[in-house]
Amino acid sequence: MEISSDVADQRITKEEMMREALKNPYGITRELNNWSFYHFLQYFWPELSANTFQPNWHIEYLCKQLEQIAERVANKEPKAYDLIINISPGTTKTVTCSIAFPAWCWTKWHWMKFITASYSKELSMKSSDYCRDLLKSPSFARVYPDIGIREDRDTKTNFEIVKRETGAGGVHREAKQKIGGGRYSTSVGGTLMGFHGDILIVDDPLNPTEAASEIQLGVANHWMEQTLPTRKTNKDITPTILIMQRLHQFDPTGAWLAKEKKNVRHICMPGEIRNYRNKVNPPELIMYYKDDLFDVNRMSWTTLKDLEADLGQYGYAGQIGQNPTPPGGGMFKVDNFVVVNKLPFRNDVIATVRYWDKAGISGGKGPFTAGVKMSRLVNNKWLVEDVVRGRWATHERERKIRQVTEADGIGVDVWIEQEPGSGGLDSVKGTIENLAGFVAKKHKPSGGEGDKVRRADAFSVQVNNGAFQILNGAWNHDYIEELRFFPFGTYKDQVDSSSGAFSKLVSKKIARRIT
Repeated sequence: MEISSDVADQRITKEEMMREALKNPYGITRELNNWSFYHFLQYFWPELSANTFQPNWHIEYLCKQLEQIAERVANKEPKAYDLIINISPGTTKTVTCSIAFPAWCWTKWHWMKFITASYSKELSMKSSDYCRDLLKSPSFARVYPDIGIREDRDTKTNFEIVKRETGAGGVHREAKQKIGGGRYSTSVGGTLMGFHGDILIVDDPLNPTEAASEIQLGVANHWMEQTLPTRKTNKDITPTILIMQRLHQFDPTGAWLAKEKKNVRHICMPGEIRNYRNKVNPPELIMYYKDDLFDVNRMSWTTLKDLEADLGQYGYAGQIGQNPTPPGGGMFKVDNFVVVNKLPFRNDVIATVRYWDKAGISGGKGPFTAGVKMSRLVNNKWLVEDVVRGRWATHERERKIRQVTEADGIGVDVWIEQEPGSGGLDSVKGTIENLAGFVAKKHKPSGGEGDKVRRADAFSVQVNNGAFQILNGAWNHDYIEELRFFPFGTYKDQVDSSSGAFSKLVSKKIARRIT
């Protein structure tokens, strides 16, 4: 049988390719890595961890997402979206997204520049160091002899990539590059002057032990919104990748999602869906869960039970459930409130107080001044009648407190929380003087900011037992939502005012109010 010349040429070509492949087996590995970041990750895993690679569906899924982002950057296409990945700790997220991903990109596009950040500079540099170690490893050099780190630009915080090309006699030389790729690592809140990135990666922007700190939240969100976006190589092309566990209602993930921007892709993978099924995003990822578990090997039900004991209900809800409050509403089970449409008969009211928590500053996005009006009812029931809340300048605030007090009438005792320091004492004295003619007293709670949770405990018990009613009003939504997210919500003024009012109503026996 005669073989056509075209077929023979094709056969010879394939045979030659096979011989070349046998001569250079690393060429096959390189080609497989070129087509699959997931393959790259598995191949170089021994250089990244002393532990055996533990596969799970989410790793390959994330690799695909990162591949798509990198391809668009490589093709100079406008970004389709910024990416948020909410995932539990201990799930290979940092190795995948912050360590291996930039290295894989450089094997294909050596010119790419990365800016990476974590909540501390030490953590960010640790990821950078692992990435450098991979690039310098003998196994990497065997597969990618043409990719390396520039000798005079090689530090943990800032290193640059060089691509070598084969010269005469197989000798490698440094290629001349107009634009070199590399990696600059910093902390969230740190400096970025002089650096721009083709891809920006923020991995764990908040320290879990400081997640409830309004200062840390403010620093992280301001840096993410005001500083990082100015460091893009091209504003239309450069994507931002945010990888984190949920820690607070208004953590960087919450702040991004609150803007309801259309060009943000949100991937959320809670550690279990027995309690957090509605948090899975996109919803079709639910099909990969087994026995309601994200990863039966990394996070079995036994492991999760131990984690809940260690983290507490709030830590578990955020770090495992990707929900910054536990199921049922955190400290306050707000679904147990009974909303009523009219006030009770006066004979059913034992006493009523209005408790004010005054903000030290006014305007902007700062704290609120809040005054909660609460009544103690017969049959061990309680009622939140009204909440007045706002950001007012000092003179306007004092006028508002006087106005509300006059509307409440002399049958309502007024309590003013005294803030620490001489300024707090002067402020509360001024308010009491402003309320001449009414029963107004100061209250100095024990402890500092951290004791707000302790002070709210007795109040929360009654709410959770269904003993509290709230009068239907326009203020209900903001009030309920603050209690829902307490103590990890941004604002605590209404909770603090409610705790104060409740404590005054139960602190001593109160005679039935005279009609």
